[in-house]
Amino acid sequence: MSPGVTAHALDELSSEEISQLARVVRDNFSNSIRTTGKGVTNSSLKEEEGDPEKMMLFNYITLAEPTREELSANCGDGDAVHERRGEVMIIVPWTGEAYKYVIAVKSLEVVKVERVKKGQQPLITPDDCLEAERICKNDEKVKAMMKERYGIEDLTMLVCDPWSVHVTEPGMEPLDWRKDDGEIPARLVQTFLYWRDDDLDDNQYAHPIDLLPVVDLNAGKVVDITCQDVPREIPMKSVNYHREKLKSNSYLANVWRDAMKPLEIVQPEGAAFEVDGRLVKWDKWTLRVGFNYREGLVLHDVKYDNRPILHRASLVEMAVPYADPNPPYTRKCAFDVGDYGLGYCTDSLELGCDCLGNIHYFDATLANSKGEPYVIKKAVCMHEEDHGLLWKHVEYRTGHSEARRSRRLVLSFIATVVNYEYLFYYYFQQDGTIEFEIKLTGELSTNAISAGESNDDPTHGVLVAPGVNSQIHQHMFCARLDVAIDGNENEVSEIDICSDTSTGSCQNVFGPVTTPLVTELQARRVCDSTKARVWKISNPSSLNPVTKKPVSYKLIPFTRGPAMPTLLTGPECAVTKKGEFATKNLWVTPYNWPNERWPAGEFTVQGALGEGLPEWTKDDRDISSGELVIWHAFGVVHIPRPEDFPVMPVEHTGFSLKPDGFFAGNPTIDLPPPKSGKSTCCSTKL
Repeated sequence: MSPGVTAHALDELSSEEISQLARVVRDNFSNSIRTTGKGVTNSSLKEEEGDPEKMMLFNYITLAEPTREELSANCGDGDAVHERRGEVMIIVPWTGEAYKYVIAVKSLEVVKVERVKKGQQPLITPDDCLEAERICKNDEKVKAMMKERYGIEDLTMLVCDPWSVHVTEPGMEPLDWRKDDGEIPARLVQTFLYWRDDDLDDNQYAHPIDLLPVVDLNAGKVVDITCQDVPREIPMKSVNYHREKLKSNSYLANVWRDAMKPLEIVQPEGAAFEVDGRLVKWDKWTLRVGFNYREGLVLHDVKYDNRPILHRASLVEMAVPYADPNPPYTRKCAFDVGDYGLGYCTDSLELGCDCLGNIHYFDATLANSKGEPYVIKKAVCMHEEDHGLLWKHVEYRTGHSEARRSRRLVLSFIATVVNYEYLFYYYFQQDGTIEFEIKLTGELSTNAISAGESNDDPTHGVLVAPGVNSQIHQHMFCARLDVAIDGNENEVSEIDICSDTSTGSCQNVFGPVTTPLVTELQARRVCDSTKARVWKISNPSSLNPVTKKPVSYKLIPFTRGPAMPTLLTGPECAVTKKGEFATKNLWVTPYNWPNERWPAGEFTVQGALGEGLPEWTKDDRDISSGELVIWHAFGVVHIPRPEDFPVMPVEHTGFSLKPDGFFAGNPTIDLPPPKSGKSTCCSTKL
């Protein structure tokens, strides 16, 4: 942030602010292990040899976002404020403890310090992932087993994919792997192993290894290794996607196909959006761009024609269970938002491929485990794109045609979570519609074929290369929508289209049946495509001038692709109990920031089961009207195909928020007729 520039209340922390907050925490922590009564005050903290500042790691440093009430009081219509707060999470490996600090950004005063509940662990950072791989590759038992089972002594080409530990064998708790270290909580990462044949560009997922070490980051060692009794030979068929390795794919391709003629996106007068810091204006839309380590891109204060629609929107969790009953794959599952942080996993985007056209990029500033700030350049992409016809009609009697083309604003970011790429897109359309789309691509997480399963047709997966099994799995996402349809007083109802066989003899009557959702338990809902089910968010204090009914938007589940089931794991499965948010497609809660923020709980890594939405909603609070939060769970079932390997063509999922009685008529009737001097007719002869 430039000197003299006052930050908006929702602006992310600058590099300077991150460094200042880190210094405050270091000083507070250093004092706390020498004295009592200040900062962290726990009897287990003791003086150790060496520098106390090196005894703790930063898990994250981020903005502590203000509440709706605080924003209204301090910001008004978006005016700058002088005071913000930062939130800092630290881990103390030598005690196994974690602490959360809240610090005033301007005064640098420590407002609050909380100890994380014993046994719970904050998310796995990028530095944690690298450390887990280092520990695994340097472990003497891992080295001995690689030599004994596979004849491999040099582990340079060994790849260790870090996964959190969610599901354990019956009767085994994570602490059981640390019995020799007393009561110090474990911080566990399981590492699926792969081999690279000849260099770092080789696709390791074509070469899975039948060894699964578990690393305890707090202890700095491997605490468990699972393997089959009889070693599986490492599949060594080369199956690559890297441009320099493609010729080795003898059964896929060994030459490039002919390049097609260029297709360029050109905006000779530049883009139509305006950017002021993090404030975006485009056509009739305004919004504020936010970003943090966990959710990645966050949208604030979304308005159309200065009418509020969303106070805040983001993706807050996903559950990715793998359907394999063979140990150790029973514990193969990821909660990618809570486990790794989408912000931490965000890629720097590139012109000409990730984004086309006249692009504006937003950088993101985060902190590493030393508390040092770093910048993800081009973390968020914003651009416009043509979206086909918006509306058209031809009066056949006169031949007169009126048509308008649809242009939409796109905000996107891409996160690489170990093997998968998640591509997130918010689309803002000129008719007031907001669409959120997720495209899934990247690499399948593969494994060796389990003992007792067919080498040619594994029961719990699909053979995607010789000797390479890819298990069936789900990706269940959860979006948090702090709705504000024309204001903060909102209500939610379910709309089903039902037949009315009692009316007339022709039985041709069908129409909407509305069910108000007034309590939290009633609002636990699932999709029903047979009834064209949608959910409507209305504002009873704002009436449509035509219908005289409350203005509203409707939440529409994504219709592209196959039907969307809820979480398919059984009711007693630990994944279901931790990811209960994904057993329903809709939840509605009263606004309670920041206490109710994460649908599977704040600490998904080794966290308790049943936290988050099931815990908050069990008291069945009133949601008939007020400041409400919509939680929408959706996703895909991925039955892998050979066509998904070595790299997967995109799969789609998402939802729409569409105006329904929000306007008096078509809000794009005022669009001027299109003019394009760049389109041409062409004739191509074969």
